Amino acid sequence: MLLAINCNNTNIKFGVVDGDRIVGEWRQHTSAMRTADEHAVWLFELMRMEGIDPKSVTDAIIGSVVPQANFNLRRLCTRYLNCEPLFLGEPNVVYGIKIKGVGAGADRVCNTVGASLMFPRTPTIVVDFGTATNFDVVDEEGSYCGGAIAPGPNLSIEALVRAAALLPRIVVEKPENVIGTTTVACMHTGVFWGYVGLIEGIVTRIKAEFGKPMKVVSTGGLAPVFDGHISVIDQVAPDITARGLIEIWKRSKKAA
Repeated sequence: MLLAINCNNTNIKFGVVDGDRIVGEWRQHTSAMRTADEHAVWLFELMRMEGIDPKSVTDAIIGSVVPQANFNLRRLCTRYLNCEPLFLGEPNVVYGIKIKGVGAGADRVCNTVGASLMFPRTPTIVVDFGTATNFDVVDEEGSYCGGAIAPGPNLSIEALVRAAALLPRIVVEKPENVIGTTTVACMHTGVFWGYVGLIEGIVTRIKAEFGKPMKVVSTGGLAPVFDGHISVIDQVAPDITARGLIEIWKRSKKAA
């Protein structure tokens, strides 16, 4: 079985894959200070709770946008799983797509591969709600064409809390009314409907510039919170990043 690790700025997502099935998924808060030993104790206990024997894992792939966490994630695989992980960004990785431009992170490449699998020959925008809100543009050939990056909702809340002494920390949720009558209600409105407007505006402009009909899907931790409230999003695709990561492993193994 395969261990797929997707390390983002907020969470590290671990998935155990048996063939084409994801048989177990867990999230851990990202910390560059967490050792390989700590990763192993936490992950292996969760695997056993799901009836998965850690010894059944024979391969691993890691996509990371947090360089400081990479050493201990690699050490987790080499020491406790007795395998050398495939690391996105290294020369032996086969993506099977064209990447137009420079600076595409591991998460954006995985979203592109995942989109090309889920929606073949269909231009797609993947809106990824993470620490940042990414807009990944994929053409009909499955190539990464670029996109946009905006601060994520939680990052915006944190900036408000730090900069404004009287504003409290809130969670992202849909408010009952657009016109807030308390400070907290006003913040909920500003964050929630502000991001609805941001996403609808950027997607509309991407579509106009791209010049062809496009599928729009959302993913990431906050995608379900906005589901049904953003008119330009066609569906939520929670596993699109993981599916892309798994496919990259398959293509790389086949080419080896």
